[in-house]
Amino acid sequence: MADTLTPGKVLSFAACAGRSLTRKRLETLQLNLGRYCNLACSHCHVEAGPRRTEQMEAATAQRILDWLVANPVPTLDLTGGAPELNACFRPLVSGARRLGMKVMDRCNLTVLWEPDQADLGEFLAAHRVEVVASLPCYSPANVDKQRGNGVFDGSIRALQHLNALGYGQPESGLVLNLVYNPVGAHLPPPQARLEADYRRELALHFGIVFNQLFTITNMPIRRFRHYLELSNQLENYQNLLVANYNPVTLDQLMCRSLVSVDWLGNLYDCDFNQMLDLSIPDTEGRKLWDYSAEQLIDRTIATGDHCYGCTAGAGSSCGGALQNDLG
Repeated sequence: MADTLTPGKVLSFAACAGRSLTRKRLETLQLNLGRYCNLACSHCHVEAGPRRTEQMEAATAQRILDWLVANPVPTLDLTGGAPELNACFRPLVSGARRLGMKVMDRCNLTVLWEPDQADLGEFLAAHRVEVVASLPCYSPANVDKQRGNGVFDGSIRALQHLNALGYGQPESGLVLNLVYNPVGAHLPPPQARLEADYRRELALHFGIVFNQLFTITNMPIRRFRHYLELSNQLENYQNLLVANYNPVTLDQLMCRSLVSVDWLGNLYDCDFNQMLDLSIPDTEGRKLWDYSAEQLIDRTIATGDHCYGCTAGAGSSCGGALQNDLG
């Protein structure tokens, strides 16, 4: 567990929370289809990139779809890496939609311009997939700094293409949400204020519309932790998270209503725990299909000091800030 906060530096998260956390319900099954990605972003807690080989196989995807038939869950949340580059992505989307599930695609936008993804936007629209698109800023310099040269231009073209397909347009029902991660070692600004800035700047300069902006705190694990270490900011950032701990966020944490599953079918309380190999307690060596949905509720959630990242300030989750009235 080398990626968690340094022992002895701060009060442990478990002690700070003052109680163990349990899953209250299961509303979202989040699948990480692997670590292969066309980008290698500096903030990526998955350490995804073009050289990664971890990929979900067809047999695993089918077992998950079979499990969903027997265990109805409202939402399937597909992530990676770039989930769209996995051969299982489209069968999972189609299968989940046939079951009446809401499907979310955590998209880096530039994947729409990959050689074998020419019809990706049309596929997403046809299956009414909710697109959750990463756009760290509305300025080219900040996006390219975090994600690589030319990424901003590709992202803007992708957003314009999605808008043309109906995404983000009033009354279309095609949901396009954007994700902001800070470029640097600080907490996100208030979500509502930043969303207003995004709406103004993207509409003014590019004619882009969207539904919501989600602000997500960078976790001090994996690639972002390495950046903090190299820039001598790790201890200050850890202290920032601890100093801004907000106990009001505990009941709204995504782990209270979500289960994360990796490309092999292993179980975790969230995607961050997955990247730290921190399994749901007492599930080591077992897979999703070894349990019913009911058996995954009221289980103790594995926590560590990295959990300060989700509970700092307005809080942070895959759906953005947990409180929108701070700041």
